[in-house]
Amino acid sequence: MTADCVGTGGNETLMKKAVIAVAVSLLVVLSVFSTSALAAPAPQFGNSSKEDKTRLLTGKVLDGSDNPLPNAVVYLTNTHTRTVKTYIVGADGTYRFPALQPSLDYEVYAQYNNRKSGTKTVSQFDNRPQVYISLKINTKTETK
Repeated sequence: MTADCVGTGGNETLMKKAVIAVAVSLLVVLSVFSTSALAAPAPQFGNSSKEDKTRLLTGKVLDGSDNPLPNAVVYLTNTHTRTVKTYIVGADGTYRFPALQPSLDYEVYAQYNNRKSGTKTVSQFDNRPQVYISLKINTKTETK
């Protein structure tokens, strides 16, 4: 035996050293496991870390006979801030609003020759990453 182990003081010193050794070992083991858990979190079902977190709104502006209306203007309103984005459709009548925030509601409508479509809503509760909405405008003149 060593000189440290003589008498009751030696046992206390030996016990203190054993407790410290166990505590240090536990800290090392816990730090290794917690670091690896933080470095690589478990993937969640349906979510990918590389997944784009925005939404895409596309659609067509059509007349009553489902023909595209070129040069119609589509208005997209953020219902929270009331900011408006516009898009002038091409010959095929399609429009596209990329990078929309999925946590916000949007209203969309189209206008063509001073006539307006109905207003449609893109809801934050609709979890689709891509939303397609056709906007119809009655282009026929009314006769009395």
